[in-house]
Amino acid sequence: MTGAALGGAALVSPLSGSPLTSTAHAAESGGRTWPARLALPNGFRPEGIAIGREPYAYLGSLANGDILRISLATGERRLVSKGLGEAHGSGGLKTDGRGRLFVSGGSEIRVVDIRSGAVTHVYPVDAPTAMVNDVVLTPSAAWFTDSFNAQLYKVPLGPGGEPLGMEPVPLTGEWVQGTGWTANGIVRTPDRSALLVADNAVDGGGVMRVDPRTGSASRVGLGELKLPSGDGLLLLGRVLYVVQNQQNAIDVIRLNTAGTNGTWIRRITDTRFRVPTTVAVWGDRLYLPNARMDITPTPETEYDVVAVPLRG
Repeated sequence: MTGAALGGAALVSPLSGSPLTSTAHAAESGGRTWPARLALPNGFRPEGIAIGREPYAYLGSLANGDILRISLATGERRLVSKGLGEAHGSGGLKTDGRGRLFVSGGSEIRVVDIRSGAVTHVYPVDAPTAMVNDVVLTPSAAWFTDSFNAQLYKVPLGPGGEPLGMEPVPLTGEWVQGTGWTANGIVRTPDRSALLVADNAVDGGGVMRVDPRTGSASRVGLGELKLPSGDGLLLLGRVLYVVQNQQNAIDVIRLNTAGTNGTWIRRITDTRFRVPTTVAVWGDRLYLPNARMDITPTPETEYDVVAVPLRG
């Protein structure tokens, strides 16, 4: 599939399905238009995306654990870390600004040195059917979700950001654990006092607010909005972007400061979405990897990252 113009993005109501208005603008630097589509290697099977302080996206492969860096300006790719095979796939990931990536690895958590590509820390997860899915970084810890078990994983960080082990934090309170994929994306609340976790099993799908001290969860009030396939989350100020993978859409929600309630603003769709899973931001663009989880992957399956306007 060839890259389409950013003008393909549309804003749609998830309740009525009626399109709203959206004006798209391509990002430019020094008179050069940056690509709206970034090609990935065939068979790569992306899931997570992270963008740090420079215009490069990091993506992990579910197929073999490879981690790529791709230039947002040119689309040029570089292998950052060689994976160890399908049993060590790379899902959600975040960069800490210290030259490291914290990687969700299915049955393990990994820390990767971006400069050398070395895996510096590995924390196996001792839980039935573990699926470590996504990660958020705070000044004191890295927090990971597990899609198949009602718990988070906390990796405490020392004064210099050094990982200090791993501990499970059971999810209690109003948390609802389904029989299939349940927890997905994770971010902090706008006031940074708690965590927000996508929960696909609670009353048609929603977002839970989790107290990091106790693991107690309470549902974020979103009115009639349902998020049945909520995946990656992105918080910018008080605005929460929820990727709905199977719906090929991003629902945009304005939260209160504590993250206890939110109001739906709009839905972003694009003809180039092919089951996007996660989202990161650079400048006035959102970048989403197309995971294509609606098909059986092969070594020849095409994958890409697409850019859509941050604001309509």
